[in-house]
Amino acid sequence: MQAQDIHAVPPDPYRAWFQCIAGCPGRYSLKEIIYECPRCGNLLEVRHDLDLLRKKTPEYWKDLFDQRLMRTQWPYGSSVWGKREMVCPEVEDANVVSTLEGGSNLFWAERLGNEIGVRDLWVKLCGNSHTGSFKDLGMTVLVSMVRQMISGGVEIPAVACASTGDTSAALAAYCAVADIRAVVFLPRNKVSTAQLIQPIAHGAVTLAIDSDFDGCMALVRELCTRHDIYLANSMNSLRVEGQKTVSIELVQQFDWQVPDWVVIPGGNLGNVSALGKGFQLMRELGMISKLPRIACAQAQRANPLYLSYLKGFDDFEPVQARPTLASAIQIGNPVSIEKAIRTLKDFDGVVEQATEAELADAAARADRTGLFNCPHTGVALAALFKLVERGVIHKRERVVVISTANGLKFPEFKIQYHEERLPEVASRYRNTPIDVPADYDKVRDAVLRAIEGRS
Repeated sequence: MQAQDIHAVPPDPYRAWFQCIAGCPGRYSLKEIIYECPRCGNLLEVRHDLDLLRKKTPEYWKDLFDQRLMRTQWPYGSSVWGKREMVCPEVEDANVVSTLEGGSNLFWAERLGNEIGVRDLWVKLCGNSHTGSFKDLGMTVLVSMVRQMISGGVEIPAVACASTGDTSAALAAYCAVADIRAVVFLPRNKVSTAQLIQPIAHGAVTLAIDSDFDGCMALVRELCTRHDIYLANSMNSLRVEGQKTVSIELVQQFDWQVPDWVVIPGGNLGNVSALGKGFQLMRELGMISKLPRIACAQAQRANPLYLSYLKGFDDFEPVQARPTLASAIQIGNPVSIEKAIRTLKDFDGVVEQATEAELADAAARADRTGLFNCPHTGVALAALFKLVERGVIHKRERVVVISTANGLKFPEFKIQYHEERLPEVASRYRNTPIDVPADYDKVRDAVLRAIEGRS
């Protein structure tokens, strides 16, 4: 087929709205400040007019998205806004707040795959982004919609979130671009220095709360309700619309072929439902013909979804999350639990957990093969290793691990691992500098001993 003009205004008025995940009647404008169903209290989700989208063929959408990917025409250089008709058609170009997010590397983890017995292993490096995490994908949509509302006369004094690090960094950066006030609630002494300095550097009002994430979440929800501040946490399903483009993008990077498995770490669980939503949308539009299986990985110290999975999802009980190296997923009462369980059921999904030692060693082992993993990706990798060992994931299947953040945001985790200072972790893959005097013979001997594997 002939290439489509990416500069053209879409001929159809693509539409999206909020609707209750439980199926209650009623549609709500994306420009309305609303997060929960007024009838039943369940979360809302963004729905799209599929009949309008189906007026174009699957080949049309694939060709259009391929043309736009990483190009310079505003705002299509963003891999999120390059799929705007299926993400957020309500935002005008002038109100898009973008740092050209998305388009992250799909790393062929050939060496690691050979080590664990998976021939076709890939790692989607979502941390190779403006603020260093996949949260940019959702925040561009949310902050753009806030800017759209403000341009239409809606009074929004600030945008706020509770965070374990990455959400606050993304919110602060995008609000700084848009000249919108940002407020972030962080659990005191529970985020890395790199994560703490990001919102501070971007000028956000930064509160260190003497609580965990769940406590911060309760406080920010009350603040937003009482003072018309816009809530930016993942219970706001605009975030999910941006994050779902991970599914579309990775399939696009495989020339529109679907992997067999996707493994993703889970904390507040918005990423699990977002991942599923992208795949389901593509199947409904005929762009793909099958769905992958999804494996959600949780830290053992913050594992409410895993415990529910062991009971067949018959019930769910929040837990008191304990301190974990995977601090961004130290969440005991995830907001998006219902969406995540629904997604896992639809995708024949599984849930696995990782101990502190397992996640730290998994991250370090993968680092040895050229990656540089955050602790949360370590949780996903540890879960992958266990699922392969048990035969749940087979060696001939194509597997994609979602790496959610850049390892450079967690230097203390890396340093303490290799210095064997992490509690409960023996550091199986420890590697430290060799102290040698400035003497050639001693330097030579040290090098030769090291490369020959001698102590």
